[in-house]
Order: sequence, then structure tokens, then C-alpha cells
Amino acid sequence: MEIMNKEYMRQAIMTEPGRIEFRKVKSPGKLMPDEVLLEIKKIGICGSDIHVWHGKHPFTSYPIVQGHEYSGEVIAVGNNVTKVKPGNKATGRPQLVCGSCNPCKRGDYNVCENLKVQGFQANGCAQDYFVLPEDRVVKLPDNISYQDGAMVEPLAVGAHCSSRITELKGKNVVVFGAGTIGNIVSQFVKIKGASKILVSDIHKFRLQKAKECGIEYINNASEESFEEAIKRVFGDEGFQVAIEAAGAEKPIVNAVNHIENGSEIIILGVFDKPAGIHMSFVCEHELIIKGSMMYKHEDYLEAVDFLSRNLVNTKPLVSRMFDFEDYEKAYKYIDQKGSESLKIMMDINE
Repeated sequence: MEIMNKEYMRQAIMTEPGRIEFRKVKSPGKLMPDEVLLEIKKIGICGSDIHVWHGKHPFTSYPIVQGHEYSGEVIAVGNNVTKVKPGNKATGRPQLVCGSCNPCKRGDYNVCENLKVQGFQANGCAQDYFVLPEDRVVKLPDNISYQDGAMVEPLAVGAHCSSRITELKGKNVVVFGAGTIGNIVSQFVKIKGASKILVSDIHKFRLQKAKECGIEYINNASEESFEEAIKRVFGDEGFQVAIEAAGAEKPIVNAVNHIENGSEIIILGVFDKPAGIHMSFVCEHELIIKGSMMYKHEDYLEAVDFLSRNLVNTKPLVSRMFDFEDYEKAYKYIDQKGSESLKIMMDINE
């Protein structure tokens, strides 16, 4: 199918750490039968993107087109596509998987042994038009805005992480880290039946956003010790689930040292160095430590469902919007205001 759009499009490409260039490149041409063409509307910037900006992402080389949290309007579809049609709102998963490794064969393609993620190991969507196959497309209902559509990817992280917990109903949960992902995960465990939820962080701004998202209990670890916080919130009940969404050593140490015996700890944060935890506690207290990696398609669908039914609140999490041409300004703003901001978004074509 031939695409009748502008012949050229804008593209933002990170040529090296700390440098983004804008280029005029050919717009997509002929679509394959199973492909969908989106006009990108909104792109979210996440912590992993910032690692790339600083040259600290271990699995990204340059030049690279970033962008993996996005929403767009369907402009055209291949002849075999039935999931969406022109005029629909949509987003999509950024995972490129091999389909032949053992994890893929058993359905765990989110941990594909040959995984490539668009925006990191493959070019992402920081351009006017973007093509992806139908099997990674997720249609957005009309009541979801393009801004919220670009939040579906981080919401899917929360959906997947919360699904990794064996049983949530009635359990007390500690979430370490009140960034965008920590706040999202807190909402998902609340929706899925957790009893009391405590969010711990060192930044007052982020903890206030947790309150705005409906999380009752917070711990500012720069002002109150973790031991004092869990006693204040849980009393003698203790906590049975911990989610590490900060990527720092002290939270995971606190989790291992203080969680109820026989409980679960989910590792969601990105660690840039090893964390020294007390492995004898893990053994003798029979703790279960699990990783949580990205998401599967069903997590996207759950994220869209919760969003469309207003079960999750993303509005407090979006701190500022930048125009497409101001990509570098957005990164510099995050460097300057990181502790006083959460999700920064790029406005591409809306």
C-alpha cells in the first residue's frame, strides 16, 4: 500500500551523548500488508532515555533515534490489518524479539535473549511518522487523550510488575521510589487489592505527587528513618511485599532486612552498580526476590483498560511539555529540575 503523505519528515537523532540533531529524512513509503503508519503526537521521556543522553546506558550505541513511549494517529494501514483503521488513536510496544529463543517460545518474549528495544538498540519514534507491525499496535479508545496515550508504556510497566506478585489482596506493600514508575506501580497494587501501601523516597516533590495519585502513606527517608515509617504505618502487621523502583542500594537493603519472613521482593529499578544485600537473610527468612522486565501485550491492554475507566491517575505525573524542536532543552530541563519534575513529554504533531 502506497502512503500519500508529505515526502519528507522531521527526525531527531542523538548523534552522541548530549547532542541531538534534527534531520529531514524520507517519509515511510510502501507499507507491508501487516504494517501500520502512525503520525506521532506525543512522546514521553523516561529515565532510561536520560541514561542514553548522558552516555551511561550500557546497551545503547550512537547514533540513535530515541522515543519508546508514544501515541499517534493511524494514517494508513496495510491490506491485512484489521486491528486499527485510519483516524484511530494508537500506541505500540517497542520490543523487537527473535521469536526463536526459549523465553520467546514459552511466551516470555519480554525477556527475549535477543531483545532489542526501539529507542535503545533500534531506532525509535522521535520523528513525524512511524511504522510498526500490527501485532505490536494497541488501539486507544476515544476517551484517552494523546497525552495519556503516551503514558500507556510506563503504565504497562506497572501492570506487569504488579502481575509478578503471587498474591496482593490484603497484603501490606512498600514501594521504594516515588518517580513516575513508583507512583504508577503504587496505583496498580492499590487497584489490585493491596491493604496499606507505603511509598518511600527522599524527594518531597515526588512524594507529594504520590499523595495526589491517591497513595495515603508516604515516607520521606531524608527526614524519617525507614524503621520509624514502617512502625508508624503498619504497626505490628509489618509488610509482605516490597517493590524496589528506585535503583538504589539502600532501599533494597531495607527491603531485605525488614520485610516479613517468607515474603516477596520485586526488583523494578535500574541499578548502575551491584547492591550489597544480606544473602543469609534471603536464605534464612526464605525471601522470594523477583525481577520485573518491561511488559507483555496483555499488560498494555490492562493499562489501556484501567486508563479508559479512570482507575489510574496520570495527570499529576506529567510535569511539562516541550515542542519537538526543543528536544535538547527538555533533556537539560530534566538535568536541572530532576528532583522537582516527573514525566516530561514532547509535543510532536498535536
